[in-house]
Amino acid sequence: MAQSLHYPGNELALFQEAHRWKSYLGQMIQPHIKGKVLEVGAGLGGTTPYLITSDVTEWILLEPDPEMANGLKQKKGAGQFPDYTQVKEGTLKDLENVTFDTILYIDVLEHIEDDQAEFKQAIGKLNPGGRIIILSPALPSLYSPFDRAIGHHRRYDRKTLCALAPAEMKLIQLRFLDMFGMFLSVGNKWILKKPYPSLGQIQFWDKRIVPLSKVFDKLTRYWRGRSILGIWEKS
Repeated sequence: MAQSLHYPGNELALFQEAHRWKSYLGQMIQPHIKGKVLEVGAGLGGTTPYLITSDVTEWILLEPDPEMANGLKQKKGAGQFPDYTQVKEGTLKDLENVTFDTILYIDVLEHIEDDQAEFKQAIGKLNPGGRIIILSPALPSLYSPFDRAIGHHRRYDRKTLCALAPAEMKLIQLRFLDMFGMFLSVGNKWILKKPYPSLGQIQFWDKRIVPLSKVFDKLTRYWRGRSILGIWEKS
């Protein structure tokens, strides 16, 4: 029986409007996605279309929340995902006798209490030469009521994210993204102190801030940002 979990937040619908941000992520992540792909915690599936490439042969959307999993199935039935996608309700523990070339955690690992055990499980389901890609909120000092409200156990820095990977995993890339979004997070934590962003705030960030971050992230060699991206390859 699949393990069901209920997602505590309601911000995913708002972030579906962040088209520039999702496109930026796609540019960063797509070159590392290939073959049989597992997207852990696929949520509403809003980021998936920005990540799929011609190198993909199969894509499994794994989601433990029953309502979200049902929503993904409806989108699949409506033709919003390619024919080679599948929707499965549950967690990694519910996937038996199957391995992947790419495993994605897009704003997911911070929701999992035992992230070390989750990373270990993911390695066990990864083919040799396969890659694990993690995008998570960055900088523990920015942990705020918003993080708490949507079930984040933590935010990561370079040290804490890299500590998850054992020696058998080769680090391919580690970088921060969305430098100017980081400043918005600082302002929300210390000034606005809002547990949830509004649609207007999301649209402002996506339209005005993300394009700036895209330029300055590169200029500063991805030195600091609101999010952290780590990519590992199994030797």
